Amino acid sequence: MKVTNLISSGGAIVLAAALVFAAGAREPMRPAAGASAQGSEQKEPAPAFRLKAAAFEDGGWIPKENTCDGTGASPALAWGEPPAGTHSFALIVDDPDARASTWVHWVLYNLPGRARALPEGVPNGAELPDGTRQGRNDSGKIGYSGPCPPPGRAHHYFFKLYALDGELSLAPDATKSELEQAMTSHVVAQTEIVGRFQR
Repeated sequence: MKVTNLISSGGAIVLAAALVFAAGAREPMRPAAGASAQGSEQKEPAPAFRLKAAAFEDGGWIPKENTCDGTGASPALAWGEPPAGTHSFALIVDDPDARASTWVHWVLYNLPGRARALPEGVPNGAELPDGTRQGRNDSGKIGYSGPCPPPGRAHHYFFKLYALDGELSLAPDATKSELEQAMTSHVVAQTEIVGRFQR
């Protein structure tokens, strides 16, 4: 490009700098050495720590089999890989739509950290063979108590699974409030699913 004699030497320097900047802007940035291949080699993230029920979707209807109108067996549950540092799990199932106050249907804790599922029909014992312990529900029984609302509107049942950083020194037969207190400062992650039931 020709610069006329009318341009002062200072102006010529400014113009030359502008031309260099423009030329550089047209050239794409080059990644640092070794950086170009790393992005495509990243591993897939670990499966999400998400709770699922075999018999119903999140927000779906709980089968009669898992309620007081059926056998009352606990539903089969499964979840993905928990965060690092998880050593045990705790589970609370409750119904905030109950007339007086939230009704507790299941309290379970010290489920081993290697577990990734609970089968249908967990026995209603205070302590299971793998060390899992169960607390007392609001029906006054140990273990799972299926939905049993009065006739009318649908109730929502929250299945809340907690990943904990250790086992709890909590005896069997604990209540929901006792479990929640014992879990304080030990929850690594939480996941939940909601089921509905209507009579």
